[in-house]
Amino acid sequence: MPDSHVPDLSGRVIVVTGAAGRLGRVVAGQLTAAGARVAGFDRDAHDVGALSLEADVTDEDAVADAFARVADGLGEPDGLVHTVGMWAGKPFAETTLADWHTALDVNLTSTFVVFRAAVRRMLGAGQAGRLVALASGQGADKGVAEQAAYSAAKAGVVRLVEAIAAEYRAEDVTAAAVAPSMILFGDEPEGTRGVEVDEVARLCVTLCGSAGAVHSGSVLRAYGSMR
Repeated sequence: MPDSHVPDLSGRVIVVTGAAGRLGRVVAGQLTAAGARVAGFDRDAHDVGALSLEADVTDEDAVADAFARVADGLGEPDGLVHTVGMWAGKPFAETTLADWHTALDVNLTSTFVVFRAAVRRMLGAGQAGRLVALASGQGADKGVAEQAAYSAAKAGVVRLVEAIAAEYRAEDVTAAAVAPSMILFGDEPEGTRGVEVDEVARLCVTLCGSAGAVHSGSVLRAYGSMR
C-alpha cells in the first residue's frame, strides 16, 4: 500500500471528474490541501476547484473541449482522478440491454474517454502524468450475483488501467485504480460496514504523487471493515 503521507502537489494541475459528487468533492478538497490546482468536471453546474467545468464524461467532444479549457486556464494536466461511476444490481435474466449499456457507459466508457483525453494532452505536452480510476471489489476480485453488468464494467476498468500503465511506462504516464468496498459518508445506518470516504480520497491523492509511479498498473483495495 502507498505511504499514508500526503504528497506535495504544489502547482500541479489535477482534473477531478464527478467533482460535484460526494466522493469527488472530498478528493478535490484533499488535492487542493496538498497544493494542487484542481479542475473539476461534472455534468451539473458546480463550484468545485480552481476551475469548475460542466462536461458529460461519456461525450468525447465535450471532454476534449473541457481539457482544452483546463490547459488554457490552468495549464496542461499533470493528473486525473476519475470518480464518476454508478452501482447497479438486477438479476441477470432481468437485465435489459439498456441496463447493460448504462452500466458500461457510466463505469467503463467514461473511464476510457477521460483517460484518453488526458493521455493525449500529457503526451502532446511531453510531460509525465498520473491517472487514477475507481474500480471495486467486483472488478478487482470476483463478480457478484445480481451485479453482472456492474461487475463486468469494473473488471474492464481494471484491465484498462493495466494496459495503459504498460503502454506508457517509458513516458512516465502512470495509471492505477482504487477499489473500495462500500464508501461510508457518515450518514449510513449504524453498523454499516465499509471504508470511510476520507480514506478512499487519500489513496487517490497519494497516487497523484510519486507513489503513482510505484503503483502503476496496480489496483489498491480499500475494503475497510468489509473483508
